[in-house]
Amino acid sequence: MTASRIVALGHYQPPKVLTNDDLAKLVDTDDEWIRSRVGIRTRHIAVDETLVDLATEAAQKALAHSGRHAQEIDLVVVATCTAIERSPNTAAAVAARLGVPSPAAYDINTVCSGFSYALASADHAIRAGAATRALVIGAERMSDTLDWTDRTTCVIFGDGAGAAVVEAVPDDQAGIGPVVWGSEPEKGDAVVITGWDPTISQAGQTVFRWATTKIAPLARETCHKAGIDPSELKGFVPHQANLRIIDAIANKLGAPNAVIARDVVESGNTSAASIPLALSKLVERGELESGDPVLLFGFGGGLAYAGQVIRCP
Repeated sequence: MTASRIVALGHYQPPKVLTNDDLAKLVDTDDEWIRSRVGIRTRHIAVDETLVDLATEAAQKALAHSGRHAQEIDLVVVATCTAIERSPNTAAAVAARLGVPSPAAYDINTVCSGFSYALASADHAIRAGAATRALVIGAERMSDTLDWTDRTTCVIFGDGAGAAVVEAVPDDQAGIGPVVWGSEPEKGDAVVITGWDPTISQAGQTVFRWATTKIAPLARETCHKAGIDPSELKGFVPHQANLRIIDAIANKLGAPNAVIARDVVESGNTSAASIPLALSKLVERGELESGDPVLLFGFGGGLAYAGQVIRCP
């Protein structure tokens, strides 16, 4: 039997940093108001970089860390909700930039849960024999969707990308566990990005209540499907929605030995990019080691969710 594992990660954030004090010059807010509600201090904002630029930079770093070449990739999946071009899709554009020859290439849009959906789909493709080595990318230019006069949203989001190289391994070396995924479409209007000149809006309290009550049980179910108790986790990388949500879920999960990703403080909410971005940073800093069991769990717009336990590359 064939399984898959992540062999390397990479991430990229645009150099422009927007602080809370910077935002206070644009909208009626201040550092204390933002930090007390969402825990964010800074976020990165793309100026000249396109979505494809962000995704390509992260993918190049993941490939470099893996020791693999673009010519060895046969599947490219990009999770994003901020693509402007309808065709070619972001995955195909990234593949062209990297020089990946004739890959299967597609985008996935489940907003903030997108990377976990994309990782599961790549794992399934490899297990089915439809691919052998994949680039899985989460990339967003959330700044394109912001109303800079709306302090309830413009203080939350940032831009960036994270990527993983995923490849086939024997089943006894599997590094990506079974996915738990789903949605609550009847609550889909809690987070919306609408229109040709898209603007994001959300029912903050609805999302907060949903995330802090529904996600922890689903995260524990994900661990159960992977055959691991939450207490055995070495890392927990949830979607970086806001710090209060992350801490509430972590407290309910029961993973006392896990490093909890809190990259939202420095990066803001980067939607589908947030999990690979935060995971890549933890690995780069040496806070997670090769083989460590790590729970990834994305949730948000849709309201869609997805998660899996991985073994750290």
